Amino acid sequence: MSKDIRIKKGLDIKLVGEAEKATENAIVSNFYSIRPEDFHSIIPKLVAKEGARVKAGETLFYNKDNEAMKFVSPVSGEVTEVQRGPRRRIDAIKITADKEQAHVDHGKFDLSSDAEKVKAHLLASGCWAFIKQRPYDVVANSDKSPKAIFVSGYASAPLAADLDYTLAGKEAELQAAVTALSKLTDGGVHVSVGSYNSPLAKLDNTTTYNVSGPHPSGNVGTLINKVSPVNKGEVVWTVNAQDLVIIGELLLTGKFNAERIVALAGSSVKKPRYFKTLIGAEVSTMVYDNGVEQNGNDRIISGNVLTGKHVQPDGFLDYYSNVITVIPEGDDYEFFGWNKPVFNKISTSRALTFSWLSPKKKYDLNTNTNGEHRAFVTTGTYEEVFPLDIYPMQILKACMYQDLDEMEALGMYEVAPEDFALTEFVCVSKQPHQKIIREGLDLMLKEIG
Repeated sequence: MSKDIRIKKGLDIKLVGEAEKATENAIVSNFYSIRPEDFHSIIPKLVAKEGARVKAGETLFYNKDNEAMKFVSPVSGEVTEVQRGPRRRIDAIKITADKEQAHVDHGKFDLSSDAEKVKAHLLASGCWAFIKQRPYDVVANSDKSPKAIFVSGYASAPLAADLDYTLAGKEAELQAAVTALSKLTDGGVHVSVGSYNSPLAKLDNTTTYNVSGPHPSGNVGTLINKVSPVNKGEVVWTVNAQDLVIIGELLLTGKFNAERIVALAGSSVKKPRYFKTLIGAEVSTMVYDNGVEQNGNDRIISGNVLTGKHVQPDGFLDYYSNVITVIPEGDDYEFFGWNKPVFNKISTSRALTFSWLSPKKKYDLNTNTNGEHRAFVTTGTYEEVFPLDIYPMQILKACMYQDLDEMEALGMYEVAPEDFALTEFVCVSKQPHQKIIREGLDLMLKEIG
């Protein structure tokens, strides 16, 4: 069954440097790194200490609050470094990969098994890390049953990987994953697609929605809001489309294959295209083989330009990203930049800006915020790009003054930081909206649970 969802509010940010639909194998990375900070709210208990040898799919650490929840290595090799921060917090686990890879064999899974066996298998194999929940946008609590599970199969963010392309030929793995996940909820698996040609469009045990409109039409939060908003006491789970492939392959073959097809994009990349690599790989194995200057003044982002993480040239692909974006660093300033007609930037305002005259034009933007942090100004621009049935200005302010009752009433259980990426982009006050929402969610998780 399929339905149509049309989003009218939003903003498409068209940038130079979209990845060409051609896939190459990335240079094999010598080192891989898993950062527990990617799994927000998880307190890791280390299993594989420095010097230990691990196989791909073998446990590196588990969740202190739920010992059954394992987090595994993407490769086989030696744990050569455990990087620690304040109070001996585990910041990263670095693995030197073997030349010949060996995998833990979890055995082919019987897809007719009941929900408890599915859950136990995903927890033990390390695939539970791919299942996140709302409220709070954290790794899902396996003790709670969701009212529904949501998957976005359409990426509308700037320079995002084309999921129709990256998922092509993976229908068997996708079907296995959604068949297993459908057993974990009574509300079904809801999938959004950008066209009916998507590999996700004709899967069994799903309800499919054809979404259209400007970004954030492809956000899973938009799908949740339009299909089944989250109220107090309710839980929904979300899974990234590419992570379904990893889950499905594990169920079908018994092996945890951490393979990712990653889009390398951005105006600083001379030949933007797709690479086949593994979770936690060195970004340098993809970036510097493509014309990006090693000493250039560029920003490397693991993720898209709106929600991704800034990584150093010697950094690693984070656990959930399927795009690496490289754009110019915006540390230069324009003379009278605030007081002259602007043709080369995107703006929702028509005051001396003219991007509205060329809606299909692609821009070469940098990271400059074009202004300094200042007090909130009520302009009405947030509502123009925010399609959720929520008051964005009010919920942001409630997070800032930490009024839990007001945060609940305004719909905080339903949102994630990525839902506020566009409001942050258009904010004339240069407020860090995603950081504000993340801190608000953390406060609610601590106080309400």
